[in-house]
Amino acid sequence: MGFSVTVSHGLSSQLSSSLHAQNLLSSSKSTPFMGFPLTFSAFTLYGGQCCSQQKLVVYSKRLSGLEEAMRIRRERELQSTTKFRRMPPLRRGKVSPRLPVPDQIPKPPYLSSNILPEISSEHQIHDAEGITRMRAACELAARVLNYAGTLIRPSVTTDEIDKAVHQMIIEAGAYPSPLGYGGFPKSVCTSVNECMCHGIPDSRQLQNGDIINIDVTVYLNGYHGDTSKTFLCGDVSGAVKRLVTVTEECMEKGIAVCKDGASFKKIGKRISEHAEKYGYGVVERFVGHGVGTVFHSEPIILHHRNEGPGVMVEGQTFTIEPILTLGSIECITWPDNWTTLTADGSPAAQFEHTILITRTGAEILTKC
Repeated sequence: MGFSVTVSHGLSSQLSSSLHAQNLLSSSKSTPFMGFPLTFSAFTLYGGQCCSQQKLVVYSKRLSGLEEAMRIRRERELQSTTKFRRMPPLRRGKVSPRLPVPDQIPKPPYLSSNILPEISSEHQIHDAEGITRMRAACELAARVLNYAGTLIRPSVTTDEIDKAVHQMIIEAGAYPSPLGYGGFPKSVCTSVNECMCHGIPDSRQLQNGDIINIDVTVYLNGYHGDTSKTFLCGDVSGAVKRLVTVTEECMEKGIAVCKDGASFKKIGKRISEHAEKYGYGVVERFVGHGVGTVFHSEPIILHHRNEGPGVMVEGQTFTIEPILTLGSIECITWPDNWTTLTADGSPAAQFEHTILITRTGAEILTKC
């Protein structure tokens, strides 16, 4: 289960940054570049020699990369040639009462308040025992998600999926992490068609041609395991099927760059490179996150091109969960403050794994 952030300074990577070439030539000024304040002088002396030409070449290369990304984004937003069978717009159904959890099941601390918790600054880095518990929680989450996928067919309601998922989780002695998180009323997120994420299960029946992302997180023995997948319901159009396939490929390519000492920004670069080949948008508002004993923590994982700081550490766990769209990456949120849709009604797909950083790569924990 991802979350929304407004990133700035070291984590900002909005391609609409007000960076212009003339700013680079301003003497002794601090210029915003991808959210990083760069202080430089037009003429810098080193050993009595002026090296301004060398520094301006460096900045020019960085600007060219930014301009290319901006060009790709403009083309993507103006592109309207992708043909797909548009499903009827989502409408809110009836939300049933919150399901009970047996008293003997340990519960996460955030249930004491309906206020959305702040992201923890604590990175989730585990010892051997912690890794063992993370594996158990993530394996359970993966099994629950696979089971939820078997329930998908036309006429099934997302509320029915929620009830089945809830029952499987509590029977395993675990707690469904979304339930009560910041007041979220259900045990799983079900995001259909143009819903980017955080869809609340309700009485709406799935239709032939829908796609649905099911996002499962379980809290087992003090550790959270977090995963999601976009499933097809019945006969889905070819264009939307391809969106789903490429979104999963983007997640896999993001995971492939992960290892001890690797830069977090490589994840967004690799995902964006693959998505752009197909003209898809990579949603910037929703991000991956550290996960472990805390549901959402640092590091924040940006899935789009960025210049964010930080490197991965062996023993660390976090999620990678890109959302891709066939159209706009801008979004609107319903009055429930959770359900978030693409602004233009175009389909969106998402995949998510929790991974463990190792010395030579990354272990996908949410597999079974």
